[in-house]
Amino acid sequence: MAPSATADAPLPSGRNSPKPPPAKIWSVSEPPFEGFKPIDTEGFARSNRETAIVIDNGSSAVRAGWSFDSNPRLSLRPLVAKYRDRKLARTFTFVGSDVFSDGTARGQSKNVYEPGSNIVNNWDVMEGLLDYCFIKLGVDGKNGSIDRPIVMTEPVANLGYTRKTMSEILFECYGAPSVAYGIDSLFSYSYNGGKTGLVVDSSYTSTHLIPVVNSKALLSQSTRLNWGRSQGAEYLLKLLRLKYPSFPGKVSDPQAEDLVRDHCYVSQNYEEELSKYLDWTGLEDRNRIVQFPYVEQVVVQKTEGELAAAAEKRKESGRRLQAQAAKMRLEKLKRKEEEFEYYQQLQTQLQDVTKKEAKRILESNDFDEESQLEKKVRELEKSIRKARNKDVGDVEEEVQEEPTFPLLDRPDEELDEEELKQKRQQRLMKSNYEARLRAKAEKEREKARLAEEQRLDDERRDQDLEGWSAERRTARQSIIQKIKDRERLKAELGNRKSLANQMRMKSIANLASDAPTKKRRRGGGDDDTFGADDADWGVYRTIATGEQSDDEEEEDLGKALKEIEAQLLQHDPTFTEESTREAQTDWTKSLLHAFLHGPYPFDPENQKQAHQLHLNVERIRVPEVVFQPTIAGLDQAGIIEIASNILTERLADNPRRHDVFKDIFLTGGNTLFQGFEERLASELRAVLPAEQELIVRKADDAVLDAWRGAAKWAGKKENRTNFITRADFMEKGGDYIKEHDAGNGMSF
Repeated sequence: MAPSATADAPLPSGRNSPKPPPAKIWSVSEPPFEGFKPIDTEGFARSNRETAIVIDNGSSAVRAGWSFDSNPRLSLRPLVAKYRDRKLARTFTFVGSDVFSDGTARGQSKNVYEPGSNIVNNWDVMEGLLDYCFIKLGVDGKNGSIDRPIVMTEPVANLGYTRKTMSEILFECYGAPSVAYGIDSLFSYSYNGGKTGLVVDSSYTSTHLIPVVNSKALLSQSTRLNWGRSQGAEYLLKLLRLKYPSFPGKVSDPQAEDLVRDHCYVSQNYEEELSKYLDWTGLEDRNRIVQFPYVEQVVVQKTEGELAAAAEKRKESGRRLQAQAAKMRLEKLKRKEEEFEYYQQLQTQLQDVTKKEAKRILESNDFDEESQLEKKVRELEKSIRKARNKDVGDVEEEVQEEPTFPLLDRPDEELDEEELKQKRQQRLMKSNYEARLRAKAEKEREKARLAEEQRLDDERRDQDLEGWSAERRTARQSIIQKIKDRERLKAELGNRKSLANQMRMKSIANLASDAPTKKRRRGGGDDDTFGADDADWGVYRTIATGEQSDDEEEEDLGKALKEIEAQLLQHDPTFTEESTREAQTDWTKSLLHAFLHGPYPFDPENQKQAHQLHLNVERIRVPEVVFQPTIAGLDQAGIIEIASNILTERLADNPRRHDVFKDIFLTGGNTLFQGFEERLASELRAVLPAEQELIVRKADDAVLDAWRGAAKWAGKKENRTNFITRADFMEKGGDYIKEHDAGNGMSF
């Protein structure tokens, strides 16, 4: 997958780091469909009855070719799909990567191997693969048999039943004249000139460590680790599902394998690199962005004329609304003026009638006394004046007339019952008026006090800026600590097992009890004195969940913090925007944001960004499992521990032990990670004696050398005796196997 560089959003504001370069975006791989492959008849024409067909029966790919070839002629995935199309009344069979050419075939595909292992468990699929290989190799089966020897690779400690079934298929179904089996990693070691050493084979489904002495594998001392490339891809998928639980795209298994192969590498110091992996500096280089297909939301772009017409339409609509509102205000003002005129006439009428008639008129207009009518007239006059001033755009300042209370100066003996009621009302009104005056005076004094404090604070700041700044920073830290304490308390209240929540529940239970625990008095009495002390009411704050009063207090703390930070920003040159709490708690600068979206801002509405995966920590975490299987929950030892155990304990009495140290051989596709060879060498050096010579090398081609080694082995005449002939099979059964340097032993 070739990366394509595209410019993403810039670095979030407020950070001192330089603007990162444009993000490199890797596209996700397409389904691995290779297209039609013609039948290759050239190899069969060159072959004879002694030329072997070599098949590397791997769990990631099945490779086939002739023993005289330098490279396999076929390489296909161990997949077969077979289904019948009812409309066409035909049965279709897809083999290898051809299953990705058709949606139905992809859904019907079956694997040769049991998931996560290299043990063949689907023999119908195995026959389909062998048919495909023999047909594409141009094998002429006119006489009912392939009429060529077969060399096939198998895993270490292959099951006897599996080998027996394979022999039955090759001899009885295909009529092979002879068959030989061998271990793929040992073929690779032999092809690369190995004689004595430790073979570390980490392939698709497992990892094996096999000691070899004088070209003879010590299979009884070999060890298997149940981890390979397929488990790494599955592990990466689990990590990505946890990281992006709502990711709109779907990552297929082949795509996950490509992500592991193209983006992961082995860290030389895992713990140290992991602790610094999400540091902002250099994160754009460590973070890999993988773009999945997406459909951009279509936004209809309007022309300038259409935009101008829409703007004019909005203005016209606004003008109509304004005119309608003005008309409604005018009608409302007119109604108020009519009502004001009516009540003025009513006041004039009351002056010429008796008290009894006046009371009747007031009651008919929903008034209890004349003072209410006067109040209504004043309110209407005030409202009319305000409405008129608003319409002309000139709001004059209201002049509050000082109210009078004439009845308060007259003794009660001179007043009748109605006037006594009015006197009580005037007394209440006077108390309210005086309270408002006192509150206004208190507000003026508080305003003057704050102004004086501000003046003194300005003088102190001008005289001692450092001391003033230190006090403000101390106050800021105190407020931040209070905010953190409140956040911690809220978190503890969410945990029913926390001490704070238990104390809260204890208080609730005590208040709800029929016989609550009473506060003892010093004298020893049992009287309930709850509320006598203001601190008693704090129990309700203790049991409150903090949604109302707590939010108000939190808002006050936030307001005070912003005021202090605004002062520091204005006068303290060392206090910058990055020093504020808002900048320090900014989500886009958090460790979690760097983990999910790298060093770039994220817009959830942007479809391109929503369909991106950011690989950072996963790049070293997935390959690290081979060295530390416990990371993925695998209860096995890592390859360093296994290798050191084989080299220092199991081979302790072997006379060629020191020669084994001089050839640690790596093969298999899972060893192709960058840094694998260096990490293995450095960690083995750490556990071995300092004087011990240690050489670690890698196969020339860790993937194809197994097939090449098998082809080279099959082409040697001295190995003809290691083939199982058809006569051997008929006489000794499918369990019969001949031992050779690259094969599984009978005792195994």
